[in-house]
Amino acid sequence: MTEETPGFDNNEKPEGTSDAAGSEEAAQGAGAADKAGPGSAPSGEELVEVGLQAQLDQAQAALNERTADLQRLQAEYQNYRRRVERDRVTVKEIAVANLLSELLPTLDDIGRARDHGELVGGFKSVAESLETVAAKMGLQQFGKEGEPFDPLVHEALMHSYAPDVTETTCVQILQPGYRIGERTIRPARVAVAEPQPGAQGAKGEGEDAGSGSGSEEESGGPDKG
Repeated sequence: MTEETPGFDNNEKPEGTSDAAGSEEAAQGAGAADKAGPGSAPSGEELVEVGLQAQLDQAQAALNERTADLQRLQAEYQNYRRRVERDRVTVKEIAVANLLSELLPTLDDIGRARDHGELVGGFKSVAESLETVAAKMGLQQFGKEGEPFDPLVHEALMHSYAPDVTETTCVQILQPGYRIGERTIRPARVAVAEPQPGAQGAKGEGEDAGSGSGSEEESGGPDKG
């Protein structure tokens, strides 16, 4: 009778082998689950993308800052140009006004010569040329007899009363005034006349008396006893 040697059956596996294999498979599955889960560590590509986005945001912020600086510099330059242009115009107006102010006595002499009939010959041509040049530079003459007195543009050198005026009036232009645009460089020097004192009151009393007599005539006069 043959004795059988105790040993492993061909269909059986050693204990511990299946357990080790199962543990390895479980570990691999857990690793795959960790990689696929939301809490997994970022990969190299994700880190590069985050770095590029940070650099892009920094460059955009620098661009916005430089754009704001350029806009501010442009606004300051425009204000500077306007200020320079305004100052240039002001300086030009002052220079022209000073030049024409020096010519006013000559223009007064020309006006007096014209009033006396002495503006003839070559002197007339020179005088008219000078007046034309002054007008081209913006010089305007003002001041006429009969216009109301305005202390802003008139200078009263003589004063009188007249019964035919209802307000203070320029009755004589002693020296014409001159202006450049809205700027007066010399007021018109005039003689003024005011309404006669009491003239309006006396006129009003006369009108009242006339109206009273007319009413008495219409009513047939006062009653007699």
